Amino acid sequence: DLQICQHRAPTCCTKKMEESYQAAVRRERTQSIQTLNFELKYVIVGHITAFQEAFESLLRFAENRTSSLFETAYRPMAKEAAEPVKELFTDISLYILGAETTVESAVLRFFDSLFPLVYSRLINPGITDLSEDYTECLRLTRQDINPFGRYSKNMVTELSKSLWASRLLSQALSLGIEVINTTEHAALTKECSRALVKMQYCPHCQGLTLIRPCVGYCLNVMRGCVASVSELDAQWREYISTLEYLTNEMAASHDLENALTGIRNSINEAILHAQLNGPQLSATVDKVCGQPKRQEGNPPLDNVVPVKEATEAQTFVMAHAGLNNKRREFISYMKRSRTFYASIAERLCDGDLVMRDSSTCWNGEDVV
Repeated sequence: DLQICQHRAPTCCTKKMEESYQAAVRRERTQSIQTLNFELKYVIVGHITAFQEAFESLLRFAENRTSSLFETAYRPMAKEAAEPVKELFTDISLYILGAETTVESAVLRFFDSLFPLVYSRLINPGITDLSEDYTECLRLTRQDINPFGRYSKNMVTELSKSLWASRLLSQALSLGIEVINTTEHAALTKECSRALVKMQYCPHCQGLTLIRPCVGYCLNVMRGCVASVSELDAQWREYISTLEYLTNEMAASHDLENALTGIRNSINEAILHAQLNGPQLSATVDKVCGQPKRQEGNPPLDNVVPVKEATEAQTFVMAHAGLNNKRREFISYMKRSRTFYASIAERLCDGDLVMRDSSTCWNGEDVV
């Protein structure tokens, strides 16, 4: 009553043993593919971790630099500016990780929150009554009167150019892991598991436990079994090309490190621009939002302190040159894996599975 290992000679197998063999080949095939995938997955996961760690480190550094701008140059508003600064960098982080947000919305929301502070602490430091309604009016007015000139839009442009490749690379790396995980769990067809049993275990039914499959026979069986996975070859090659393009874009002129560390200077220029145009801004705001309560006689405040160029930024960018080296190593490895899905049958037939150095092997029907 054997269904797979039918042979003219006497057999030591039963139908129940054939069923056990089918369960065994399914388990072995999944393990074999997982073993092949392990190194590739390990490299991609390692790069995702390195990329995210370096990125988080960059963000923290850029956020600290930006906060120190307010603490050293704009002390009257430093405490209140802490929250908008934190929100800005949180939004940038979420954007990189693929959240449904944009760089433009993050930057403009930041400047909306910044304007009431700049207006009431630097341009008109005598304002005492900053009610919620008045603050909201200032936020909305910012969009119409553009107190920060071209600097807010320049910041959007620079960050957008630098961050889009990082965002796409982050999404692409996650997609790579998803593809590899999916191929590990691709179900074997009934025909495939029967062919694998015939190739690997039917010789056992005749007591031939040391005879292994012929190379050509193994390749034919495996190519049939992994046909659906092999079809990924063209898309996988295209995927590797996309990774190469994105890593090159990240290392190009619109560099992630420079863009993030440059946020501080962009904000400083924007605030200086607003201060220089203080009288015109006050006249417009008074018409739109009304006149707020003021203290008698404005106290003299040294509002504008020249900001020293932070040399630690250059040191930091140098330190993150290591990230570029990691990118290069990663893409070099990934380029070597271009044929990963095209050659999967050959690699499954490698090693101990087939007979390579002997004159006898199993061809599915007999020892040859």
